[in-house]
Amino acid sequence: MRQEKRGRILIKYIRQYRLSAFVFLLFAGIYAGIFSLYDLEVEAVFYGALLCGLSGILILGFHFYGFWKDHREREGLLLGIEFQYEELPRAKTLSEEDYQQMIRVLGRTSSEHLTDWERERQDSLDYYTTWVHQIKTPIAVMKMSLQGEDTEEHRELLAELFRIEQYVEMVLSYIRLGSTGNDFVIREYDLDGIIRQAVHKYASQFVRRKIRLIYEPVHVKVLTDEKWLLFILEQLLSNAVKYTPSGSITIRVTEDKKLSVEDTGIGIAPEDLPRIFEKGFTGYNGRADKKATGLGLNLCKKTAEKLGIQISAESEPGKGSVFTLDLNEKRFAIE
Repeated sequence: MRQEKRGRILIKYIRQYRLSAFVFLLFAGIYAGIFSLYDLEVEAVFYGALLCGLSGILILGFHFYGFWKDHREREGLLLGIEFQYEELPRAKTLSEEDYQQMIRVLGRTSSEHLTDWERERQDSLDYYTTWVHQIKTPIAVMKMSLQGEDTEEHRELLAELFRIEQYVEMVLSYIRLGSTGNDFVIREYDLDGIIRQAVHKYASQFVRRKIRLIYEPVHVKVLTDEKWLLFILEQLLSNAVKYTPSGSITIRVTEDKKLSVEDTGIGIAPEDLPRIFEKGFTGYNGRADKKATGLGLNLCKKTAEKLGIQISAESEPGKGSVFTLDLNEKRFAIE
């Protein structure tokens, strides 16, 4: 591999200095023609040409070594050029000096724009985080008021309020995932406890929509982040409840730590299935629902990637869908 790379550099070296080589050969041809016109001794011409050739090879060898060394030095700078644009190697030609000055100007401008962007982004994150926490208070008050009287109207309003809570939580999760800070705490958790939390949260939705939940307790430990794995499960259950008019939702955990959420809902169209984790993609079901955002499954995918979890989906229109989380991959050290 290294020999091939040096060969490519040699070819580029020849291309870069081809004009100099052409001029040298032209001058050599002129001198050879003049020598032949004056009938000079062949030995004298031969020895002179031999000495010039050996000297030229030696000089070109050193020159190519310097050319290759400079290339390696520039390659090393590429790894951190956004931070080292002020520490470029000494320019050897006027054109190199001009290009380096251009790089420094662009680097300073980019750094200034990046600083401004990070400041504006942090302001936006602070605003939306504050908004999410503030909106929870009126939601809690409305929830308590509606729970005071058990009527059909109040049950419907509670169901809509539950959806609002989910959207608020989705906004907060979206902000946290996009943040540069590390919000993950990786250690071993009891998987059954995490599943029970998600089920408990959606218990009222199962009852309201008359959907049967099938789940048997498991005794499995998983290396993950409890809060974010719970977020993924809640999103999967939210989708399952939303697109299952009647029937059942089954939660299974296999021996090789694959957790699946299976529903008997309307299913996903085959042409939509490869794109369901794309941001903003709602597909046929989302267009029919008119309220889908196309963010839930995309956030699940991003969260799963950060946790080192593989998420996949299978579905058949009219028969339901199965979402599977492979929790067997351990890419983190225990806290």
